[in-house]
Amino acid sequence: MIIDFHTHVFPPRVKTDRSKYIADDPCFALLYSSASARLATTNELIASMDKQGIDISVVLNIGWTKHELCVETNDYIMESLARYPKRLVGFGTVQPRSIDTALAEIERCARGGMKGIGEMRPDRQLLDLKGDMAMKPIIESIIEHNLILLTHTSEPVGHEYPGKGAITPEALYPLITRFPDLTLVCAHWGGGLPFYALMSEVKKAMSNVFFDTAASPFLYNPQVYHQVIQLVGADKILFGSDYPLLPPSRLLKEIKPLKLPEETEKLIIGGNARRLLKIKGEPAKA
Repeated sequence: MIIDFHTHVFPPRVKTDRSKYIADDPCFALLYSSASARLATTNELIASMDKQGIDISVVLNIGWTKHELCVETNDYIMESLARYPKRLVGFGTVQPRSIDTALAEIERCARGGMKGIGEMRPDRQLLDLKGDMAMKPIIESIIEHNLILLTHTSEPVGHEYPGKGAITPEALYPLITRFPDLTLVCAHWGGGLPFYALMSEVKKAMSNVFFDTAASPFLYNPQVYHQVIQLVGADKILFGSDYPLLPPSRLLKEIKPLKLPEETEKLIIGGNARRLLKIKGEPAKA
């Protein structure tokens, strides 16, 4: 079973009226102002999955800065789950600066079958992970509802790119140590956070932390797989493409030549996600 842990879809109206949403929301504008930044609907994702042999995709939202846009796009993801219950897993999003509405939306997402909250962008959503008390009720609610938090992360060095942001290992680590019961997925290899596992206290603190491979070809040499396996273990890595930014095949073509042990490869491309999302049974086509 191949599970793509990091994909994005939007309602057709967002795709057809992109300029309206660019004007309405700074996070969306940052990511999708360029005409070359692809937007995909659920139908397009399913077609891509069928073509590329992906059994299940985790559909993420983005870090909208307006509550109304969180609700609108969460609705679309929940509708998509109802249409393709065997093919899709959904993550919702919230605007955490409005705590009461965010808590209500987390509860609604959980009732609607979502498995997590993400892809959050704390820097764009005006949150300080190092000490912002607004995070406490949000994280406690995520834990209470047995949800996963998936956050965007970025490297403190290297090239710039649209949406890189400032969620670096330095910003992430206080969140990890303050909330050890939180199941956290750090996108894009955690911005290099696994490399700090050479420090024993950091490795111990990351017992509930996982890392997805989204956009890996744009960030690291394929040897990153060997290095992260050695540092934190193959059971911490989740295959993710960042579709439609990249097709899953682009990442699979990097993994195959690495000649990882068969069991290790199976963990990365689906086994870890299956365990984390509590997916049972064999893959089923819609």
